[in-house]
Amino acid sequence: MARIQPTPDAAGPGTSGVNGPSGPGRRKAVRYAVPVAVAGVAAATIGIGSALASSGDPDLPKISAQDLIAKVAASDTQQLSGSVRITTDLGLPAMPSGMSFGGSGAKGGKDASPQDRLTELAAGTHTLRVAADGPERQRVSIVERAAEYSMVRNGDQVWAYDSGSNTAYHAKAPKQQQKHSETGLASASPQELAKKVLEAAGSSTDVAVDGTAKVAGRDAYQLTLKPKQDDTTVGAVRIAVDAKNGVPLKFTLAPKGGGKAVVDVAFTKVSFDKPSASTFSFTPPKGAKVTEGDGKKDQGGNRGMGRLPVAPPGADSGAHRVIGTGWSSIAELSGGGKGKLPKADAKSGKQSADAASLLDSFGSKVSGDFGSGRIVSTRLVNVLLTDDGKVYAGAVTKDALLKAANSAAR
Repeated sequence: MARIQPTPDAAGPGTSGVNGPSGPGRRKAVRYAVPVAVAGVAAATIGIGSALASSGDPDLPKISAQDLIAKVAASDTQQLSGSVRITTDLGLPAMPSGMSFGGSGAKGGKDASPQDRLTELAAGTHTLRVAADGPERQRVSIVERAAEYSMVRNGDQVWAYDSGSNTAYHAKAPKQQQKHSETGLASASPQELAKKVLEAAGSSTDVAVDGTAKVAGRDAYQLTLKPKQDDTTVGAVRIAVDAKNGVPLKFTLAPKGGGKAVVDVAFTKVSFDKPSASTFSFTPPKGAKVTEGDGKKDQGGNRGMGRLPVAPPGADSGAHRVIGTGWSSIAELSGGGKGKLPKADAKSGKQSADAASLLDSFGSKVSGDFGSGRIVSTRLVNVLLTDDGKVYAGAVTKDALLKAANSAAR
């Protein structure tokens, strides 16, 4: 397939090329390199769904990769509803007894706060029902066999509800969140994943239009991005773009090692009609236990104002730097302390044993100029945890990770 070779522009090295030169506001500042964005998706446990079976590749007019990316950037679709299937296969090992990737909610006996449920998308296949009417009205529901978890944004009010435990969470969206559309579970969509990768793709990426497809009954172009750098674990990213309105309908991330996709998220049904206003209305059922954003329990459903966490602790805190460029980028984070395993419980000693068992199941001990530590590996991301409390992470090979840590220690 033809390759699109990015050309330099005034944005500077590493930010040019695939977005094309035309159109006001087209190019946005790239805050993170592609591998960091990919690692962030994995860290945030945003999953990916199984590829949809094609009902025949549509015959569409030819389009260049630059024009297709421009079509995505120019898309102003803000109203939609439908179902999304998410499947994640990071190759994570089974957790030791008593530990899990899942959040609290019905399983943990805590509350329905969104940050506790995001981790449940880190493995397996999940079905989401989604709806949006502009940046201030959104609804995302995780549909389970016997229960449903929903997060609703309506203006500055945010609600989350777990039907399995009859618990609810309420908060007022912070001011910065009131100005932007991406909140919590809403970022687990083909649009947001494609946006992150396309904004970060630059001269280290080969980009091409690779055929067409049918996704959720709609005609789409297949946009393929392949890293040029050899030390990344990413094989390719494929994005199915709606041929009519430029909305990404499917996002697939394949590892260089082969096998099924690490991340695969796609619409199974989608409508671009305006959802009804009632979709974004929510009142806690009678008897529901409500947790306010300030952490206070309210058995009576009091809707006091709180704050909804927008990002995991430490995100964008300045406690990290990026080593390398493009797909070879590695995030270095300071743990703020020694990286030793937690001490055992005074009575049972189980905490330390579980933590050690978890780390042993992930990877192996390593040493170098940086000292000693342990490499934790998945099918996509490698992470080095040093004994002095630093963390190096990226969608790169183990050798690239060790080389970066050694260089940083010199």
